[in-house]
Amino acid sequence: MKDTCITEDWLLRAEDICMKCGGHCCDGAHPPISPKCRERLISLGIPRDAFESVGYLRLKVQDDGQCILMKGGKCSIHTIKPETCRAGPFTFDVTGDRINIYLKHERICPIVGLLKAVPEAYRTQYELAARSITQLVAHLPPDELEVICRIDEPDTDKVSEIPRLDA
Repeated sequence: MKDTCITEDWLLRAEDICMKCGGHCCDGAHPPISPKCRERLISLGIPRDAFESVGYLRLKVQDDGQCILMKGGKCSIHTIKPETCRAGPFTFDVTGDRINIYLKHERICPIVGLLKAVPEAYRTQYELAARSITQLVAHLPPDELEVICRIDEPDTDKVSEIPRLDA
């Protein structure tokens, strides 16, 4: 497929892939939430009890392991979702004054294949991810960031390294 901007067709294909997947990216997910993001989500109607702190502030999961905000295989807050969720399928680690950006493997997130097939879509999502991750890292308490960076994320490949703006 040639390098084109994200079209309505691409968005429909991406939505179809996500719907068929059923939100496996949210299985056992514990996305870190900055205090700033938590307050934003609460102000938009997310209940305070949707969050927990276990070394870092995060969203709770349901008994079946899916994010507490998943309803019927779909994110119930897709338009206002947290930084980490907006960054998907990219994830991160921090080393000193650098943020390492990783891309999940396609078997974890089937949308990766579509992103790789359309370079402009990949660039657009990568740029959103880099902004979201940079913002998250800047607003996380240092002790929580340390805990988050100890979480193993297998099945990812490092795709870039960016400066940490808060360092």
